[in-house]
This record gives sequence, C-alpha cells and structure tokens, in this order.
Amino acid sequence: MKMRVLCPLLAVLLIASAVVVPQPVAAGPLTLTYANFPPASTFPCVQMERWKTEAEKRTDRAVQIQTFPGGTLLGAKNMLDGVISGQADIGCFAMSYHPGRFPVLEVVDLPLGWSNATVASLALWDLYNQYQPESLSKVKVLTLFTCPPANIMSIKPVRTIDDLKGFEIRAAGTGVKVFELLGAAPIGMPQSDVPDALHRGVIQGMASSLEVMKDFKYAEYCRFITMTNLQVVTFGVVMNLDRWKTLPEKTQAALNSLGREQAEWTGRYVDDHVTEAVAWSKKTYNVEVISLSPGDRERMDQLLKPLVDGYIARVGSSIPGEKIVKDVIALKKRYERTVK
Repeated sequence: MKMRVLCPLLAVLLIASAVVVPQPVAAGPLTLTYANFPPASTFPCVQMERWKTEAEKRTDRAVQIQTFPGGTLLGAKNMLDGVISGQADIGCFAMSYHPGRFPVLEVVDLPLGWSNATVASLALWDLYNQYQPESLSKVKVLTLFTCPPANIMSIKPVRTIDDLKGFEIRAAGTGVKVFELLGAAPIGMPQSDVPDALHRGVIQGMASSLEVMKDFKYAEYCRFITMTNLQVVTFGVVMNLDRWKTLPEKTQAALNSLGREQAEWTGRYVDDHVTEAVAWSKKTYNVEVISLSPGDRERMDQLLKPLVDGYIARVGSSIPGEKIVKDVIALKKRYERTVK
C-alpha cells in the first residue's frame, strides 16, 4: 500500500526535477569582420583601426570589430565583391582599381588640382550623398576618403613642364595617361620594384602621394619634389547590405554618425603625415621642394583637359558627366576655402 502511494509521488518528483527553468542569458556583443588590403602600417589601415575604436565606443561595445589588414581575408581586387557575397562584413577597397565600375565617383580621380586629401575626401563624400550612385547600391557605404594628390619625386629636378619631356617616371592607374599627356614616358611597375629601378636609373622619378618619401625611404634616392597636385586614389569602406539590415536601429545610427567624420579624419591624418614626411626629407636628405610657375600650372591644366573631356564623353547620356564635373569642382573650391 505504501508503495502504491510513494510511486506516484516519486514520479511527480522525477518529472519536476527534469524540468529546466530557463535562465536569462546576457546577449554578447555582435562581432563584425573588417577586411583591408594594404599593410597594417599604411593610412587606409590606420583609419580602419580608428573606425573600429570609434564604432565600438559609440555602440557601447554592443558591436566588436575584428580587423584583417594586409589582404589576410580579402585582396585588393576582390574586396568589394567579397563583401557583397558575405566573405567579410566590412571591407575597404580602392575604387580607382576598378576603372569604369563607378562612373559617378571616378570624377574625383581626375587630375583636378586637388590641394590635399582632406578637401578631396570631403568632396567625394558629398558627391556620393548628392548622387547616391547605383554602382554602390548593393552595399552600405560607411565612409569614403582619398589619398593625398600625386606629386613628382625625382633624381634630377623637374622645374618646368618641358623638363618632363621623355622623362622616365613610375606611374600607376590614371597617372599613366596623365604623364603621357604631359610629355613624359610613364612606366608601370609594382611599388616594391621602385627603389631598385631608381638605383639602377631605369626610372628618373615616381609620382605618388608624398608620405612615401619617409615611409619607403624614397628620399634616399629622390632629392627633388615637384609639387603638381595631380590625381588622387579614391577609397570606399562598405558593409554587406544584408548584414547591415540585421543591425538594431540604434547601432545603425551610431555607425552612420561616423561617415563624414571619418572621411575628414582620414584626410587630415594622411595630410599631416605628408607634411611630416616632407619635413623629414628636407632635414635628413636636404630634399628641395619645387613649385611650378603660374604659367606652367595653367599649361598643365590645358594639357590634361582631354582627360576631363574624355570622362564626360565616356560616361554617356545616362549619367550627367558635365554636371558632375561642375559639381565636384564647386565642392573642391568650397572646401579649399573652409578646410583649415
């Protein structure tokens, strides 16, 4: 009799003990991957680490960013498509490496006489927001920026446009056509081959933003800088669109607040780095900085005008190329007046 009473009671106790009462679990931070292609010490990766720090802080650590510099997750050429396909949540890519793919924003790559990266970066950001180009509709744009304008670093001085006639100079991307129009003999080669080419006299100089005078020690070979302020390279930081849509509105707002600020921060950072590199080159190697005469500047603009005209013709009737050129020049002039 006792067993008949105890068995049902025991069964109830056993069932009760098997029921697990759910305990509240604290939600952990969301981790996002951020891929970049240059080495960690270069300015596109420095800006990446700054963006990571700010993004984590502004989301109260609800988001954590795992960064992959140096092409360790995605390379330069497959960065954008890798983000679109979800191989990385976020990626930094050079739009200038994809000629024709970004017809609206490639206007910034033209040799428009950019004074520095801050002006060019802010103009690029405003142009994107004004036109919202279809070419970036498959991603969420987080920020945009440029490198500083290309100037000439050379073994022998380039004091006039005529000094460029037949001048063997390392150039890349848009720069090849730029120096052909200026009468030089541009040669394409990887950055890693430049020191040896300068040493052996294969090239007489190179065209790039000037931080490389210190970063790559080009001042050891190139004792002259000629200020030309030619083309820039444009960069985009983008996020996988599906991943973006999963973020809480508060998180999206925090990341959106970084867009323009990060463009300006990056421009100022790399412009300051250029100033430091030039000062170091003068002090360490007695490098001479040459300015072209007003007449040569005007002549250079005329020689390069076919690039602007060619852009307008190339983008065709579907994109208002002439208006885009006018708009970007207006932005350039505005920021040249206001950016200090």
